Amino acid sequence: MIILGVILFVIFIFIFFYIRDKKLLETVTKSHRGTKTERKLVLKLLKAGFPAQTIFHDLYLSNKYGDYSQIDLVLATKVGIIVFEVKKYSGWIFGTGNQHKWTQVLAYGKEKYYFYNPILQNKKHVENLKAKLTDFQNIPFFSVVVFFGDCEFRDVSFIPSNTFLTKSPRVIDVIKKILKENEPANYKSKRDVVNVLSAAVENGDNWEISEKHIKNIKDMLGEDRIFH
Repeated sequence: MIILGVILFVIFIFIFFYIRDKKLLETVTKSHRGTKTERKLVLKLLKAGFPAQTIFHDLYLSNKYGDYSQIDLVLATKVGIIVFEVKKYSGWIFGTGNQHKWTQVLAYGKEKYYFYNPILQNKKHVENLKAKLTDFQNIPFFSVVVFFGDCEFRDVSFIPSNTFLTKSPRVIDVIKKILKENEPANYKSKRDVVNVLSAAVENGDNWEISEKHIKNIKDMLGEDRIFH
């Protein structure tokens, strides 16, 4: 009987925290938007005290070619715009800030996999965002690449200025460092900034836009042009 009571109590606690986190998450985004890891970062920011209205998740930005790029998360702060690229990897991570491909090593060196440099990936996102509003040219941008999962940075170097690489437990420390070490940004119109970011979030609810983005990624990878 005691064991049953303990099990029911644990289930109750689990449900309580699940519902609480779901409601908190929905102040910023929907439970089906983005990846689970991105949503974890949204919750982490909210629980750290960042206002929901300053957090923008799963943004889709059009470029001059009519294509769309997807940005994981943006945080609007008093010192500027923080753009996040969220990754989830295990194993050892190797790479440099200007190297096109990074390497993931598993099984103590027996397995190697390559992925696009997330610093360069997020740099492109910042450039696309800056092109959306004249005011963005005068606002500082900070790129933060966050790794979730059981990974270890083994040989990562040459990180550009205003760019930060961190594992998920330290991401709040990175944000605090940015806020502490930079002067308040000269926003000409905070409303215009919010409008651009909000519109990019709304694009993610457009089925045609999200499908076009997925198609563009597949075409870039060239998976349909590989014959085994």
